[in-house]
Amino acid sequence: MARPDKAAAVAELKEYFTNSDAVVLTEYRGLSVKNLKDLRRSLGEDATYAVAKNTLATIAAREAGIEGLDDQLVGPTAIAFISGDIATVAKGLRDFAKANPLLVIKGAVLDGRVLDADEAKKLADLESREVLLAKLAGAMQANLQKAVFLIAAPLSQAARALGALEAAAQENPALIGGAGQAAASVEETKEQDTESDSAVEPAVEAETEDAPVAATEDAPEAATDDAAAAADN
Repeated sequence: MARPDKAAAVAELKEYFTNSDAVVLTEYRGLSVKNLKDLRRSLGEDATYAVAKNTLATIAAREAGIEGLDDQLVGPTAIAFISGDIATVAKGLRDFAKANPLLVIKGAVLDGRVLDADEAKKLADLESREVLLAKLAGAMQANLQKAVFLIAAPLSQAARALGALEAAAQENPALIGGAGQAAASVEETKEQDTESDSAVEPAVEAETEDAPVAATEDAPEAATDDAAAAADN
């Protein structure tokens, strides 16, 4: 391969290593072209499965900041660059390897960490993205419901407390900060004023009744005195 072609191949592989969510390295020795096409088709759009030269892949991985792939980049190598559901692609590789033992999973890279063959195979045991999203949505919904309950609980408790206070205040007005006592004082004042008015009215009536009587009784005495004075003259 000419130098410019090698540089272009390294740049492309580096981009794959950098942008992939995970990378699975396999050995495809003995697989036919048809087998490889079937494998690519089974992996779907979540992965790019490409045959790579070990030397170029090693350089590209190092430029992408990944170290430790030297032992895995031996023999005929094809790499699955996963940019989607890691578990789905890993299961596709595992199932294909079971049906086609010539496909060997050699290792993987996840979050910049190099995994050996056994660890790479365990990627297939991860929960799928759909399951994880469903669990995340369920957890978020549970947290929202909990938040609504925590917000609503104090409000309902306050409403119950106000209702209880109102009921208690009706029985004992002194519970609401003296307002009941003030109301009672007003009522007492009204009652006292009413009693005072009642006491004054009889007195006035008595004075009114006594006045004519006194005038009537004093009148004959005045007339007698006047008659005696006339007789002396």
